[in-house]
Amino acid sequence: MSDRVLVAESLGKTYPLPKGDLRVFEGLDFELGRGELAAIMGASGVGKTTLLNLLGGLDRPSEGRVLVDGEDLFAGADREVAAVRNRKIGFVFQVYHLLPEFTSLENVGFPLMIGGVPKKEAFHRALGMLLEVGLEDKAHSRPSQLSGGEQQRVAIARALVNAPRLLLADEPTGNLDWKTGERVLRLVLDLHERKGLSSILVTHNEKIARYCHKVYMMEAGTMKLLTSPPS
Repeated sequence: MSDRVLVAESLGKTYPLPKGDLRVFEGLDFELGRGELAAIMGASGVGKTTLLNLLGGLDRPSEGRVLVDGEDLFAGADREVAAVRNRKIGFVFQVYHLLPEFTSLENVGFPLMIGGVPKKEAFHRALGMLLEVGLEDKAHSRPSQLSGGEQQRVAIARALVNAPRLLLADEPTGNLDWKTGERVLRLVLDLHERKGLSSILVTHNEKIARYCHKVYMMEAGTMKLLTSPPS
């Protein structure tokens, strides 16, 4: 088994515009080892979220390829990409993206049911994940009844309920005050260790980057590995 969970080769993304193409980046190479926790930093608009979307199969690259556990993520049609994504990749976003009409239990169990898991088993596993994030008592609450920190913990439970190999988090504490955000960050770090995840955190916060094994800086369409986290 390869020690590289994620590999991006010569990755590029261009968006067509009325007055010419917008090239976000090109020729970008990246890899994430098994069990590694990496931070990607950079100014707003530099392409961090675009990169994360490509690495996670939410968007297709204009050129290059992405390998997850040695499997070419974009080799198949969109349906096959979605199946790999649901099976191997967990996402946590700055905006929680919880379904407002669903309870916490239903939100967490939803990815399992999409993957064909029977409802009873999906809810059993979802309740187990809510227990892991300390929200088993909120299983039947809807997002509007939860605080921001609680909503993000539900989103984390949803991201991990399928036991993915790879966790991608885009500014996971960006909508939270520092105290709440720190609790959410510590939860992510704890789950990363306990579940043997390989994880990428996109962040502008240097305090968060200090917790990571590797820190990359994106600027001017390139990504540079820093020798140490920013001080």
